[in-house]
Amino acid sequence: MIKNQDGLRYPSIDDLLKKIDSKYKLVYAASKVAGILEHDNLRVEGAKCVQSVGIALEEILDDRVTIEFET
Repeated sequence: MIKNQDGLRYPSIDDLLKKIDSKYKLVYAASKVAGILEHDNLRVEGAKCVQSVGIALEEILDDRVTIEFET
């Protein structure tokens, strides 16, 4: 598996905003998922990103996590 060499260009913000309609919500969701990954020391198979936030964004993009926001 080739690791991500593109930094913050992957996953694409445009693709992520199709999943979560606000950059602010996206940052919040990614930080929560990344925190869970780090706290529980979880490994994600097939992740291209190395950092936990990048992995969290991949998880959001691939619909592997469900996030509900209160209105």
